[in-house]
Amino acid sequence: MARENQTAIFEIVLWGISTQPEHQSLLFLFFLSIYLLTLLGNLLIILLIRLDDHLLRTPMYFFLSHLSLADVTFASTTVPKILANLMSRSKTISYSGCLTQMYFFLTFGNTDSFLLACMAYDRYVAICRPLHYTMVINGKCCLYLVSGSWIISALHSLLYTLLTSRLSFCAPWEIPYLFCDVYPLLELSCSDTTLIKTLAQTEGVLDILGPFVLIIISYTRIFWAIMKVPSAAGKRKAFSTCGSHLAVVVLFYGTISCLYFQPASTYSAQKGTIVSLLYAVVIPMLNPFIYSLRNQDIKAALVRLLGRLRAFLRK
Repeated sequence: MARENQTAIFEIVLWGISTQPEHQSLLFLFFLSIYLLTLLGNLLIILLIRLDDHLLRTPMYFFLSHLSLADVTFASTTVPKILANLMSRSKTISYSGCLTQMYFFLTFGNTDSFLLACMAYDRYVAICRPLHYTMVINGKCCLYLVSGSWIISALHSLLYTLLTSRLSFCAPWEIPYLFCDVYPLLELSCSDTTLIKTLAQTEGVLDILGPFVLIIISYTRIFWAIMKVPSAAGKRKAFSTCGSHLAVVVLFYGTISCLYFQPASTYSAQKGTIVSLLYAVVIPMLNPFIYSLRNQDIKAALVRLLGRLRAFLRK
């Protein structure tokens, strides 16, 4: 069975998405548009931060550049395969390709979670400890937080990928999902999955809830600090620095809760497909727009970049 696993083909059934030929092209254009917007928005934010000295030196935008990078890679893990499946009659992915997709999906998704916690901590120090901000959130601290987010996520994903690779699977090899994830793969296994399920219910839950709890603690203290500000203008200014981040946190953890923390009795493949689309496809597209629409620094950096580009073209 181990040898058979190495050559197995897992068929991904696109539950909840029309398989009618006349709908396939429209769906392809829809997902392609979302993916291109994801690339454009996130890569533009990375470019602005890297080329603008003011943004580059600000810890909040340093974290944001890494969040945008994680979103680009997160979407690139799943959307190209969805597009390929929409345009072909074969809805298959190789065994090794399935494990590879699962590894990167878990890695970049977890990195998003840790980076959101880092950004919440940054806002906490900026608002609640402003006099100590430059000492606490310095270049070394930012580097440690970002490096830790990527490394811990990669090791976490490697653990689940290695454990899953040791399982045996039963035919038919059909995953009622849009991409390869841990739980859909466990449903196909003929092996004892107690270890992985126990790990997912302990370490996996801590891995997701840990950053979320840190975010809740940070924003609870931020809220009480803002409530002590005497002027209404000061409160609005403080809230405006956190609004975009809070919106992203609500979207991200809201979909995670629906996807991974629902009772097994209420799970349906169609509901899981819709929620996974929001989590893996739509949210990475929305993040750069949420951060840029009300962010004057991003808008000013874009104006400066366009000015430099026009000056270069005139030469």
